[in-house]
Order: sequence, then structure tokens, then C-alpha cells
Amino acid sequence: LTQENPDSIIVAIKREMGNRKFSKEYEGRKMTPELLSAMILMKLKQDAEAKIGPIGNAVITVPYYFNEPCRKATLHAGRIAGLNVIDIINEPSAATLAYAWNTGELGRPDLPDKEKRILVYDLGGGTFDVTLVRYTPTHFSVESTDGDTFLGGLDWTQRLVEHVCDRFRGKHGTDPRDDNVSLLQLTKECEDAKQELSLFEKTNVHVNHAGNLMQVSITRQEFEKLTADLLQRTIDTTEFVLDNAKVNPEELQAVLLVGGSTAMPAVSKRLQDLCGITPSRELLPQLAVAQGAAIHAAILQAKATGDAGDVGKAVIKRLESVTATDVNSHSLGVEITDPTLGKRNHIMIPRNSKLPVGVKQRFVTNLENPQSICIRLLEGEAEDVAACTFIGDFRLDKLPESLPVGSPIEVQYSYDVRGHIHVSMTELTTNKSASVEIAWRDILDEQSLDSFQQLVAGYAVE
Repeated sequence: LTQENPDSIIVAIKREMGNRKFSKEYEGRKMTPELLSAMILMKLKQDAEAKIGPIGNAVITVPYYFNEPCRKATLHAGRIAGLNVIDIINEPSAATLAYAWNTGELGRPDLPDKEKRILVYDLGGGTFDVTLVRYTPTHFSVESTDGDTFLGGLDWTQRLVEHVCDRFRGKHGTDPRDDNVSLLQLTKECEDAKQELSLFEKTNVHVNHAGNLMQVSITRQEFEKLTADLLQRTIDTTEFVLDNAKVNPEELQAVLLVGGSTAMPAVSKRLQDLCGITPSRELLPQLAVAQGAAIHAAILQAKATGDAGDVGKAVIKRLESVTATDVNSHSLGVEITDPTLGKRNHIMIPRNSKLPVGVKQRFVTNLENPQSICIRLLEGEAEDVAACTFIGDFRLDKLPESLPVGSPIEVQYSYDVRGHIHVSMTELTTNKSASVEIAWRDILDEQSLDSFQQLVAGYAVE
């Protein structure tokens, strides 16, 4: 991956996880998001093993707003990289674990059982999440979450790239965006400038394209004006999360900053204006999620084996005492056919429902004498089926003859704490039923796994 071959450079592959339509061709091979992510995970595994020895199990973090295909793709990437993924934890939950552990409250049943509410604002390089968490020393409960898997620090950098390119074209008549090498160099310059503007009021961006050199000065105030709408999108989402949970900003005990992009001063200022408290930088934003994942791994090990590595019995006891309650980040529904509106998404489990959750609802057939009934399962908030994510389907066959229009069908829909979706339907005239389970833990078959591992191993990870 070199500047001489900029097309081979992959950025923000996390945004494409679960997207079956996305791939990049490299050396004649089709590279999917899972394979590219597996290469990154393999590099992390190699670096860690060089310091601490062989790694068996792994916990991987994902944005809370990742849907089922994204989570499953992440699991596949981990397995291709040679990791035994024992759990996937949401990034805001991990950051909360790290925060509570750092304050000395986590796993302390001897402390007063007083609830605290914290807002986790997670603005990374490629994705954004905001999550409201309520916790005591021994229990975590996610109250509300929302986010955008296509919003992150990269978008702030891109705004600066566009601004500088416009300035350069206005002066020299040529555009760095027309040449991949020039654009790559400029993007790196703008990324560095963005970081400098978090520390200084002014910086310069140097452009070298088509034999012309140019220095563009940019102030922090100018940069914040260029990107004001991006920041406003995160504030709108934050307000939505608070409103959804019916929580006033003054009820928060802390606002936790997570993700490297929270270093931008405008982020802290807007959050302080909104919530009335200074956002916490008690944890390093770039490390908080990883630290929380490590604590979660220790909790799993302590509960499974009574052992948490080379730590004392008191720490093991603390870890064993911690429980958590999650919510689903996306609504779950079924595709139905409305006589007047046509096909639409009928939500059965709204987003931000406490897990585990289960519902039961009756529908009716809309065809005379159907031979079978197929239920398509959807994830998303939109009524339009095309705007939702298809996550699976199943069929009830060999229905009785002469089944009239309007025959009752009962559908049971549940989502458990493991992240597994269970759906069943029963034709109530004969009580004939069918069911399906959809789990992010669904794994690749061994033949596919072996093939992918050989492909990834064929590229040196340096």
C-alpha cells in the first residue's frame, strides 16, 4: 500500500461491514470488508502476541448502531483472522465499563446502590454513537442509543480537503481532486491540520499539484464554520437520545467523551452548552473502548472459570458481581402487505427496547387458499421496506386446502440478551407452526473459513 498506488489504500472499511455489494480488487483478488478487516485484526493479533504471547479468545467492540449484518460480518472477520470471538460488545458499553472501573465504583456491592446516569458521546474516525447509560456499582443498563455509521472525523477532514481544493483551483485552474496521488497527499495534510487546530488557533495546509505549490492558511474559527453542520448532526442525535429516554440534561452526572475526534474543542463546547456540565476527559478517548473491552473479557472469564488471570481474589469477586441490561439499537419487524399501501415494514419490537424482549401479534392471510406463508424479517425504522435491512425469512408450507382470506396467523418475535432473534408463526386454524433463529454468532462453514484464512495469510501484514 503505497502512494504510488493510491487505489490500493483502504480507509474506513468499518463503514462497509455487512455490505455485500462492496468490495475492492487487489492483485486480481476480490477483497470484501470482512477480508480487509481480518487483515487489520491479524495485525493487532500479531502485535499483541509479540508482547504477551499466544492469544486464544477475543472480545471485539462495535458501534452500538451496528445492525445484524454488520455484527455478523465483524464476527466473520475475527474468525478469519484466527481469533475465537467469544463476545461482541457495544463501544459505549465498553467505555462505560472503563469509566466506572476507573472511578473505583465497578463491582463494589459495599457502596451505596445509588444510580448514576452518564451520556457516552462517541465520535470516532468513521462512525458516531451516543448512548445514555444508567448504572450502579453492580449493574449497567442502557436506556437509549442512536448514531450514524457514516459520520466521523473523516468527514471533518474531507470538508477541509474540499475547501483547500476549491482555493487551489481558483488560483491555479487545476484541481488536486483530479489526481489520486495529489489527493492522497492533500488528505494527509488536511488530517494533520485538523489535529493541529485542536491545539492551535491557526495552521497551514501545503498543496503540491501539477507543478504548482500553494500554502492555504486556515483558522480554527474557519474550520468550525466549514463543519458546523456535521457537529450539529451529532447534537441533534444527542438531543434525540435524551428525549427518547425522557431525561433532562441536568439529570446527567457525567458526559463521557470517547473517540479521537472528540479532541476538537467545538465538540466539548457544544456538549457543555447542551448539558450544563464540562464533558469528562478522565479517560483517554482513543483508549476507553479498548480498556472497557478488556474489563468485559475479564468479567466473562471470571464468571466462567472463577479466574481473572493474575489478579487477586478481591478483583475476581468484583468482576463476578457485575451485570448488565442492553437495548436493541434498531427496530425489528416483519414485511406485511397492506390492502391500500402495499408492502411495508410493520415494527414489532421498537428500538431501545430492554432486552430480553418478546411480543406476540396476530395477522391475517390476504390470499385465498395459500399453499404456504413466507415471513420476511426486517430491521430498521422506516415504513418503506426498501429502506430497511433484510435479516432473514422462513416459510410455513403444506397449509390445509381451502384456507380462506383472513385466516389468523400468530407471530411471536423475541430478541434475547445474547443478540439472538427468534421468530415463529402459527396458523391458528390447524395450529401448524414454523420458526427461525437468527444469531450474530452464525459462523462461516469450515471450507469457506479455511479458504478465506489462506487468502488473508497470503498477504504480509507489516
